[in-house]
Amino acid sequence: MADNTYDAIVIGSGISGGWAAKELTEKGLKVLMLERGRNIEHIKDYVNANKEVWEFPHRDSATQQMKKDFPVLKRDYPLNESTYGMWANEKESPYTEVKRFDWFRGYHVGGRSLLWGRQSYRWNKWDFEANGKEGVAVDWPIRYDDVASWYSYAEKFAGIQGSKEGLDVLPDGDFMPAMELNCAEKEVKKRMEAFYKGTRHLIIGRSANITEPLQARTNCQYRNRCWRGCPFGAYFSTQSSTLPAAMRTGNLTLRPFSIVTKILYNKDTKKATGVEIVDAETNKTYEFKSKIVFVCASALNSTWVLMNSATDVWQGGLGSSSGELGHNVMDHHFRTGAGGTVEGFSDKYEYGRRPTGIYIPRFRNVYNDKRDYLRGFGYQGGAGRGRGVEIAEFTLGADLKEAMSIPKDEWHFGITAFGEMLPDHSNKIYLDKDKKDKWGLPILAFDVETKENERKMRIDMMNDAKEMLEAAGLKDVKTNDNGYTVGMGIHEMGTARMGRDPKTSVLNGNNQVWDALNVFVTDGACMTSASCVNPSLTYMALTARAADFAVSELKKGNL
Repeated sequence: MADNTYDAIVIGSGISGGWAAKELTEKGLKVLMLERGRNIEHIKDYVNANKEVWEFPHRDSATQQMKKDFPVLKRDYPLNESTYGMWANEKESPYTEVKRFDWFRGYHVGGRSLLWGRQSYRWNKWDFEANGKEGVAVDWPIRYDDVASWYSYAEKFAGIQGSKEGLDVLPDGDFMPAMELNCAEKEVKKRMEAFYKGTRHLIIGRSANITEPLQARTNCQYRNRCWRGCPFGAYFSTQSSTLPAAMRTGNLTLRPFSIVTKILYNKDTKKATGVEIVDAETNKTYEFKSKIVFVCASALNSTWVLMNSATDVWQGGLGSSSGELGHNVMDHHFRTGAGGTVEGFSDKYEYGRRPTGIYIPRFRNVYNDKRDYLRGFGYQGGAGRGRGVEIAEFTLGADLKEAMSIPKDEWHFGITAFGEMLPDHSNKIYLDKDKKDKWGLPILAFDVETKENERKMRIDMMNDAKEMLEAAGLKDVKTNDNGYTVGMGIHEMGTARMGRDPKTSVLNGNNQVWDALNVFVTDGACMTSASCVNPSLTYMALTARAADFAVSELKKGNL
């Protein structure tokens, strides 16, 4: 096999790319995985994993220079010292905001699998049916039953902790033993579920944190420093899980600093023949050949690659024949909810730093509930007590330490809603060819906003939170809406949707690009709708499913 020829090329090394590499190599294919950023080695390169907050020069806060260098990232919580260097360089890789869009990217091996919130939920059967039943966008070409076994497959390998609840709206999975609710959360759960007579539920947040040893990974140590990189491998990431599995096969070649500029396309065979890259360090251009290509560069960058490919055949790029490439951008809208005080636990305190919170599954627009908007939302949050009584202005030394060691009088319980955003053709990205990045490549322009359905939903998202907390006996309940801009959820979806018809979708039911069937897109770009639960577990399942299909078709000679 020539140095530049492989059975498969995987573009991107995040959650989807890591899964594609694992599945394809384990099935015997020689695979090249291309990552545009630097390598981060498991354990060795987690430079901040064991630091205490006082060991950071500015106590893990963003400096004025950091805010200047990262004008987008500074808009929200990700900008800090502990993850500095883990987010894309905004000066080197800018983008155009026709409308404000908060794009938080991780350009390095592992991508945002090192930085994600790890919340892991299955979609329910209604999520795959809603578009078709409601006449929204296009119908999914698959149903829950098509993905259920792949959810199980992904859960068993990734390691998902959670409790089995028997809820149609939030299907159970193959879980590790669940983490425990704390005392205040247990009380709120009991009161809330009694008030609503079992029609609403409060459960532990299901997360990709292992609670038992798995493979070479050690179970969670309750440090809650996951996004610094975990030296125990206790949460699922490319580095802790899929990359080691792929490397063990001897079939994987990993090439960092490799920016894929286009997928190479043969007009006669109507297939991809490989990819072109620019080396991010040397600016030299290379070509690599393969039989199949998996595009897993994250939703928006995957679509950038498609838009920049085969432009001599389709002006809008590979996959644009339907007119839908780049359209139907989705996220989860959030940052609204409520919080209050839980009384009666002043003699109790928390132990450890649990890396997940609570989850209240969707209850709107299911069964007999009908609202003046479509779809629904779930809540994430939890209870905590915290420490630090009111401190006199000039308290120092021993007095300060003593004051900070005293628990606050009461427990606080807060919840934030995460709502589904509908696919809408007018929410789009496109190439801004008038502006270039550091490597002379066109950048993306964003024209995306929330619509009336989301705005109506947000009223319930806030008011329902208040009603539930008051029903559970909380005191001083206050609502909040901290404002939301698309992108803040860091759950970009859409832009290369799956569908049943090549005239209205970019991909078919096996994640193949209609215009080139040996090209597969399995990250967030493929999503036809968004559900209201965190999407990463679905990316894992769809990627494993597509890889299985791809290898089968390859062996049959169909690709």
